[in-house]
Amino acid sequence: MIRVYAYGSNLCVERLRARTPSAYVAAVGTVAGHALRWNKRCPDGSGKCNAFATGIETDVIWGVVYELSAPDKVVLDRFEGLGHDYFEQTVEVRTRDGDVMAAIAYVANPALLDDGLRPFRWYKDFVTTGARQHGLPVAYRALLEAAEAQDDCNAERHARETAVLEAALRTLREVE
Repeated sequence: MIRVYAYGSNLCVERLRARTPSAYVAAVGTVAGHALRWNKRCPDGSGKCNAFATGIETDVIWGVVYELSAPDKVVLDRFEGLGHDYFEQTVEVRTRDGDVMAAIAYVANPALLDDGLRPFRWYKDFVTTGARQHGLPVAYRALLEAAEAQDDCNAERHARETAVLEAALRTLREVE
């Protein structure tokens, strides 16, 4: 099994399992010295999440360590555009229990960064729904909610992503 640290749309369990069925939650925790940005440019004009390295230890990103099979990791690499859109970086995750574990995080290609971008509303909703699913701190969730989003004019993509999101929201309502 391979440990992958999710901090963006893959926080949402249903989103990740739709792509990698073997994925299960190993831990929830933080990566220090990084801040969440919505500044990874996508060809569709939207912003995706990036673990922006600040080098400031008090800057933290909350996320989830998933464990998944090697074949599913290859699938996830394709979805993440490994080698072009994102690069792998081994990060040290401090869990809620205070343990430290290593995991692979996808970090945006510096050539694709643009601080003027906004995520599509459905993408932001995957991030915020995942944050709720894993009980991330209320203050951190408020920061995620505060991000300005835009509508997706691609109706087919919007419908496809919203269907997965709606399943996640149904599950979340049952738990809450």
